[in-house]
Amino acid sequence: MDHISDFGRGDRKVSGGIVVGVDGSEAGLTAADWAAREGALRDLPVRLVHVMPAWAYSMPEDAPRGEVGVYMRDCGRSVLKDAAAHLERQGLDGPGVTTELVGGDPRPTLLDQAEGADVLVVGSHGAGGFGSLLLGSTALSLAGHAACPVVVVRETQPRVHNEIVVGVDGSPHSLNALRLAYEEASIRGARLRAVHAWTRFVAGAPPDIMPLMYTEPDAEGEEQRILSESRAGFAEEYPEVELVEHVVQAHPVDALVEASAAADLVIMGSRGRGGFERMLLGSVTHGVLHHARCPVVVVRGPGD
Repeated sequence: MDHISDFGRGDRKVSGGIVVGVDGSEAGLTAADWAAREGALRDLPVRLVHVMPAWAYSMPEDAPRGEVGVYMRDCGRSVLKDAAAHLERQGLDGPGVTTELVGGDPRPTLLDQAEGADVLVVGSHGAGGFGSLLLGSTALSLAGHAACPVVVVRETQPRVHNEIVVGVDGSPHSLNALRLAYEEASIRGARLRAVHAWTRFVAGAPPDIMPLMYTEPDAEGEEQRILSESRAGFAEEYPEVELVEHVVQAHPVDALVEASAAADLVIMGSRGRGGFERMLLGSVTHGVLHHARCPVVVVRGPGD
């Protein structure tokens, strides 16, 4: 990773692989670490991308105040070199890891860079994020807009629990999440915990947490049926994966956040059952992104 490539205004697309945004923050370094480990597990190339302002990226050296552009480009390359050195210290600097400096606005540029990628990885907070915020605006926006799965990684190094958690509610989005969860559990040799949480009907509740209206015993049976039907077929495709079914009467955010405390990864759809189609992220996904204690993967539904 000695050479740092410059690719202008973020117009370079990738074909497969993992794209990770780095910005000099601790969360960005932890995201790079997670991405490199995932790349090694899946035998995928990993591209570390730092986005800097387009005006500074393209400023000629001989322009008035051209030294400002030179300085900012040097700073951007330093961010990438520091990220590469971090991976080298972790023994994760394989030949499939590359670095690129691009110019543009971070959100649309990272979306453009991730077009065609297998996954986009970002830290929960950027270098300029407010410490009081649970999740940075860039991470939240990317989770809602990227076509590929988005992994949001927190600043602290995740502990290994050998368990993957997936939220299941029978929606097309959660079925895509369940497939990815089986894949992750299989390649990691981890247990898979499928969480299906339901609540009593509450007037005015967000539509993606409103259950079907039954008496309580009927509701419990219906919710178990939803989970059982959702996983149908996956057990035959992934016989090596140990599945734990967890059906609980609780708010889905509470149930998934609690499960995240003993998980390596939480995987969920971008919207749940009954969510408004115009919503980029459902309220449950939004809540889990803010409060989960491990990395979270957001998976889009078919046609999104």
